[in-house]
Amino acid sequence: MKRLVVLGGKESGTGAALLGKKQGYDVFLSDMGRIEEKYKAILQKEKIVFEEGGHSVERILEADVVVKSPGIPDSAPLVVRLREKGVEVISEIEFAGRYTDSRMICITGSNGKTTTTLLIHHILTQAGVDAGLAGNVGKSLALQVAQDAHPVYVVELSSFQLDGMFRFKADVAVLTNITPDHLDRYDHKFENYVDSKFRILQNMDTSGLFIYGKDCDVVKERVEGMKLIPACAGFTYGTEVERNGAYMDGNHVVVQWENRRFSVDKADISIQGRHNVYNAMAAILACIRMGLTDEAIRLGLKSFPQVEHRLETVAVKGGITYINDSKATNVDSAWYALDSMTAPVVWIAGGTDKGNDYEVLLPLVKEKVKVLICMGVDNKKLINSFSPVCEVVDTHSLEETMIEARKRARQGDVVLLSPCCASFDLFKNYEQRGELFKKQVKAIPD
Repeated sequence: MKRLVVLGGKESGTGAALLGKKQGYDVFLSDMGRIEEKYKAILQKEKIVFEEGGHSVERILEADVVVKSPGIPDSAPLVVRLREKGVEVISEIEFAGRYTDSRMICITGSNGKTTTTLLIHHILTQAGVDAGLAGNVGKSLALQVAQDAHPVYVVELSSFQLDGMFRFKADVAVLTNITPDHLDRYDHKFENYVDSKFRILQNMDTSGLFIYGKDCDVVKERVEGMKLIPACAGFTYGTEVERNGAYMDGNHVVVQWENRRFSVDKADISIQGRHNVYNAMAAILACIRMGLTDEAIRLGLKSFPQVEHRLETVAVKGGITYINDSKATNVDSAWYALDSMTAPVVWIAGGTDKGNDYEVLLPLVKEKVKVLICMGVDNKKLINSFSPVCEVVDTHSLEETMIEARKRARQGDVVLLSPCCASFDLFKNYEQRGELFKKQVKAIPD
């Protein structure tokens, strides 16, 4: 019996363990931290052996294959030892892909991947397609393959997941854009991060479709320098007409695929802003490839709900609109958020800096932001970067931040939480940051 070791006991790890058991592996799950009760209960019910609070290194080194959490870097000593010993170390997505023939629509990028993933899934399911949602959103792909199989999966992929994928093949691959992010995991070399994102193309053949953002110079230049095997379709906010691709014609999003032309007024797309036009273009191309009718795509675009923590309008209090964009953890995401603002902005930013270069934001901040409220343990870099172009306030808690925001915002203004940074200095993750922000907003008297 082959031995499967799973490192990490959250959603993806638990799913991998269940699939491993179903496929006849001798499964052992190990987590350095505490395993949440809901996952522990599943493992106990399925009689899967696990440990928490540390690793039994010798036992782990005896594995035939290891599925590791995307949060564990390749440089971790245990991972290095496993690979030196010749043990295969893969991601949960790679493991799941080995036990299904379902069609895979895979989405990656520095920004926009979650919204694009959810939008594609929404359009497909509204049209009656039996599609699973997996990767960074939805349920573990491995869990679904084991217990709730679908003929189609829409899978959001981070660079960390892609790093652990080798034989997996996407049928439709979407690359929204690439901007500097997570460079601490890539030897602080942007090129390494770009290479990681382009792994989404590996193993694709002539039956596949690669959809990519042409307005991202990094992506466009890399694509132009490659000999691509799958069919390609770029999308742009410009008016550049391509045989296959998406572009703007006035206020209309136009998508051309072979002899088919799809057009929709951007006002008829439920989520607004330039970044969401890009997301819609990618989604339309993917759904056309999946054989959906124009009517089904239009209905899906119109009925798609707001994405939580991504330019989510929380409430209007005293004529002030409060927007939760906690998922904006890098410069590019914050740029799109500020670009979509049409009223004076009280901007809340700050957190754990990931080597950000804020220069690209300066013109937008100068034009749109009346005051920047820095929320973090150490705000020096933000203060130094933006003090020349707008008023900057230094705060060190969400409560203090909200007091300052209410003090400075006037009727007709927008209070925008778009942090531009990771959340780990004051919060567990961006979801907790967003939830606590919403709680504070809802507590403001009407």
